[in-house]
Amino acid sequence: MNPVSTHLELRSNRRSRLVRGAFGPSRMGAILLIAVGLMVEATSSAHAQPGGALKEVGFDQNLNAQIPLTLKFRDQNGQPVQLADYFGKRPVILVMGYSNCPLLCSQVLGEVTRSLKPLDPSIGKDFDVLTVSINPKETPEQADSLRRNYLKRYNRDGAEAGWHALTGDEPSIMALAKAVGFRYTYSPKLNLYAHASGFVLLTPSGRISRYFYGIEYPARELKYALSEAKSSRIGSPIDKLVLYCYDFDPATGKYTLAIMTLIRVFGVATALALGTFLFVMLRRDRRTVLASRAANLNLFQEL
Repeated sequence: MNPVSTHLELRSNRRSRLVRGAFGPSRMGAILLIAVGLMVEATSSAHAQPGGALKEVGFDQNLNAQIPLTLKFRDQNGQPVQLADYFGKRPVILVMGYSNCPLLCSQVLGEVTRSLKPLDPSIGKDFDVLTVSINPKETPEQADSLRRNYLKRYNRDGAEAGWHALTGDEPSIMALAKAVGFRYTYSPKLNLYAHASGFVLLTPSGRISRYFYGIEYPARELKYALSEAKSSRIGSPIDKLVLYCYDFDPATGKYTLAIMTLIRVFGVATALALGTFLFVMLRRDRRTVLASRAANLNLFQEL
């Protein structure tokens, strides 16, 4: 027998035994089953009915609904205005939130600004941006400060004339929120509003053309949606993947970021993918060992 071949076979057998001991078929199957179970459980939790303060929170799709243009607000200069003042010429991106929001509002506005920057259509020329505070105590000065922050990031001439920040009384805010399906609630204990993330795209006449959920809005998709809204076309309903500002965990008695549920889901998905990768690599390693044994056997027979 060839001593070199014998040595190689012994090394292969030793490695194969070690691998089978750590990741044998039974253990590997158990790992995959556990990962699948965790994935299903996490996914179910992510789609479960929100608890605590989020029972009444959501973002419904009222496509083609007409928003009430007679609602009265105050603009960033404190002047009384009606929603009708911002419609009739161009599409409007409507973002509802509030300036003191410590969580998602800044993420939404930041991503809207980032997605709009590379587009040829410009704020103030091809469409307008309308931010409406859901906090009736917010002042025009606060709303304007937030507006100027994102105008500075957008950094394009003429945009200031097309980005408007409105504040108003609770009845007007609630009427607009109801029209666009933006359901929110206030927590006196935390002095925070629980609300979903996203924005609404409106036609020049004030009809709801499209919804964008979450905190990521692809620039190409946004450009296409603006073109549709400009032509008064109404988009199709989209799948909901809505993030919330916070949720109440009855187990701990604390409010936590609801986005953590999604992070857990993605973490389990990563573990599942890693387990699948290891399973495939181990099968490949076993085939290599078997091929090596066959080659050694052939060599021995020839000798």
